[in-house]
Amino acid sequence: MKKNIFYPILAFVLLQVAGCKKDDFLQDGSFSGTNDITEAQLWANPDYARNFLNNVYSVVSDRYNLGDGALLASGTDEAVNSNLNASISTLNNGTWSPVRTFDDVYVDMYVGIRKANMFLEKIDAAAIVPIDEVLPANVAENQTLASQIERLKGQAYFLRAFFEFELLKRYGSFAIVTKTLTINDKLDVPRNTFDQCVAQISADCESAITLLPLSPSEWNTTNRGRATKTSAMALKSRMLLYAASPQYNPTNDVTKWQAALDAAKRVMDTGKHGIYSSYPNIWLWNVSGAAYNNEVIFATQTLNTNSIESTNAPVSYDGATGRTNPTQEMVDAFEMKTTGRPITDAASGYSATAPYTNRDPRLNFAVMYNGSTFKSKPVETFVGGKDGLGLNVNATKTGYYMRKYLSESAVWTGTATNIRRPWILFRYAEILLNYAEAINEVQGVAGQTEVLRVLNLIRNRPGVVMPALQTTNVAGNGYVAPTKDELRKRIHNERRVELCFEEHRFYDVRRWKEGEATFNKPVTGMRILQLTPTTFSYTPFTVENRVFAARNYLYPISQSELNKAPSLGQNPGYQ
Repeated sequence: MKKNIFYPILAFVLLQVAGCKKDDFLQDGSFSGTNDITEAQLWANPDYARNFLNNVYSVVSDRYNLGDGALLASGTDEAVNSNLNASISTLNNGTWSPVRTFDDVYVDMYVGIRKANMFLEKIDAAAIVPIDEVLPANVAENQTLASQIERLKGQAYFLRAFFEFELLKRYGSFAIVTKTLTINDKLDVPRNTFDQCVAQISADCESAITLLPLSPSEWNTTNRGRATKTSAMALKSRMLLYAASPQYNPTNDVTKWQAALDAAKRVMDTGKHGIYSSYPNIWLWNVSGAAYNNEVIFATQTLNTNSIESTNAPVSYDGATGRTNPTQEMVDAFEMKTTGRPITDAASGYSATAPYTNRDPRLNFAVMYNGSTFKSKPVETFVGGKDGLGLNVNATKTGYYMRKYLSESAVWTGTATNIRRPWILFRYAEILLNYAEAINEVQGVAGQTEVLRVLNLIRNRPGVVMPALQTTNVAGNGYVAPTKDELRKRIHNERRVELCFEEHRFYDVRRWKEGEATFNKPVTGMRILQLTPTTFSYTPFTVENRVFAARNYLYPISQSELNKAPSLGQNPGYQ
């Protein structure tokens, strides 16, 4: 019998949930059952039903290592992977194809959709079982069984929408499936249109918004990490922003930008989220008060690991492999702290002989450069330095190492110390950036005051405190020329800096239709020579050439999936 992506997986799921226990949802993402149970037994048991939903959540994975220690950032102008033979190179060298894929989540997302569909079809029948609870009741709300069932369904709708969007942003459209398919159904079906997919995701988000608690603070402690109304609102905000952007809105239909504006404003109007006080600690949840700070809207279950550090720290730090090397292009995007202006602005105060002095503090939070410190030791990326270019096969290829996500408390040799952190999928800063971008596209000059107000909320985070962006050209401010086009550039750059290494740049450049201009050229690094113990010379150099063709705006459908379902059709340019 021909295998298909929709082939039933119930037996697998039954095996997974059989041994589950009722643990803190954040802490335990594992499923370790070995006892077979029947489908009837699964839906008759509240713990099994609850853990079936947990199994749907398990499809939502972190993105800290996509193979060879790579982040998706290394498939953009944000970074280079220090292993130049890593599989992520297929995104950059022109070899990306239906038979040489990367980050191909096609099957996994349909597995998640199938699980969500099955849950939505079965949970109402499970509700007639005379049980006290399906989920631990939130003590602040004294939930009834019916309200618990509604929350379960709301989570399933959100998760289905999330999986659908993961397909949409990669492949452009997908085959909409809202029921549990069997081998008796027609499985070789064409993809729906982009607009139909947008409508489907919107509908699932709205169903989730109707049924879920408002924000993470509404869940009791053991259930933090589950979806909320604001999770679904944030997903819809991102999806509608993509739908309004040039890649999918070539005629610049302003009503699509208005829909994106409204979706972002909806999250803001809840008043449940804000900008967290410490930028570097948003991800490091061992820090007091950092876990589920109100900037976090939705995140994966937490990892407890030191592998993020051992994979990405500079090579002199206990044998780390320094995989993610920020590019000079990424470093140059950070503005000047003293003036708030781009380094290309003659009035910025930038000095090529002291390139890291007086820069946006987010540079130090995101990137390790020569002379910065990590674990109370200086980072030496100069030629001949302990972390420098050419030192060994793992050493930086650009003169930089990534700092974002890394904890100075992690230990990966001797007695290990793990650090607890999630992959944050939606946070409030993104919503503000979505809102600012949409306002500028809808209102232009008329909306500038509101755009600048919102951007400055991000720039004024404690510990960052960049000069406020203004349209008055005076010394010592972040001047923005008062035109729609100039403000668009600053919005795009603020997004690039604030969200660096978080998988936004890959899709932002595509949705803006700027791939050929931005990604189809070399990426550079900085060669640093030590002249005296305290003085250095800085020379930019080409690290590697990059290739981007029109077909690369979308992922290829893998040939193995097309062989199973030819009606899916291949994306343009990959035939």
